[in-house]
Amino acid sequence: MTTQTRTLGTTGPRVAALGLGCMGMSALYGDADRAESIATVHAALEAGITLLDTGDFYGMGHNELLIGEALRTAPAARREQALVSVKFGALRDPEGGWSGYDGRPAAVRNFAAYSLQRLGVDHIDVYRIARRDPDVPIEETVGAIAELVQKGYVRHIGLSEVDADTIRRAAATAPVSDLQIEYSLISRGIEESVLPTTRELGIGITAYGVLSRGLISGHFTRDRQLAVNDFRAHSPRFQGENLQHNLDLVEALRKIAEQRGVSVAQIAIAWVLSRGEDIVPLVGARTRERLDEALGALDVALDEADLRAIEEAVPAGAAAGERYPAAQMAHLGTK
Repeated sequence: MTTQTRTLGTTGPRVAALGLGCMGMSALYGDADRAESIATVHAALEAGITLLDTGDFYGMGHNELLIGEALRTAPAARREQALVSVKFGALRDPEGGWSGYDGRPAAVRNFAAYSLQRLGVDHIDVYRIARRDPDVPIEETVGAIAELVQKGYVRHIGLSEVDADTIRRAAATAPVSDLQIEYSLISRGIEESVLPTTRELGIGITAYGVLSRGLISGHFTRDRQLAVNDFRAHSPRFQGENLQHNLDLVEALRKIAEQRGVSVAQIAIAWVLSRGEDIVPLVGARTRERLDEALGALDVALDEADLRAIEEAVPAGAAAGERYPAAQMAHLGTK
């Protein structure tokens, strides 16, 4: 594996070229094994991954507690290199339902206090609201995070799933290190206006969904049965004819991967890595096996011929179905 590092924007920290997205260890993708999840976090740190991404609403605090345990039980040197990115603001209920987002300054401070306790840390490295609260100006939300930065509870300000105008307004309020947003071969909406804006302002991109929730990993099959508590059971891209079409795209990508002697997942991650030094892909590995596969993408150097072949196999806009159900699409900065 080749060691690579990137920067989360002009004001952000240096991190490894890949980050670990930990959501699937606690929520939305069916049951996960806690011991294997912690072992996967340890393996990621051992491999040189420094960025761990979570949200205070993943499993209603479960994910932060899990990461906190993983950090406490990791070797001191690895624990000290870890940078934790936290999303906040999503409102949940005991049945697991969603009730919108809260970006009021008082709520920002409240959410942060609970996250610090659950994680067992004295500061959060990157803090961001998961989705913009439509009832609170982004300037107020970002301003509250900036106050936490001044007090030492947060190191860097982030954003998540917002449009170009919101990015500009936030950056005019306080220095923003990076934007977390979905970006993959079949989710390229940021290329139109969001990515040019972040590059103009010196804001990095933390790309989640680089394998489109496993859809373009090469491991998802047409006859796979999803659990009721698996987000994908309700995701448009995993339904009926949409799924058939999207898996045909994967098979086209598989031919290119096989010619290179790598896996479909590795070539999909390598494509995101090739988009620019300001982009850090998050890999949502829940097991050490999947983590090892993802790390192999660091050794896949795509040349111009590879990129042309990939573009022909999976052109922009080729996916069938939206990336979220209709009710959730309204909260997103890109489609």
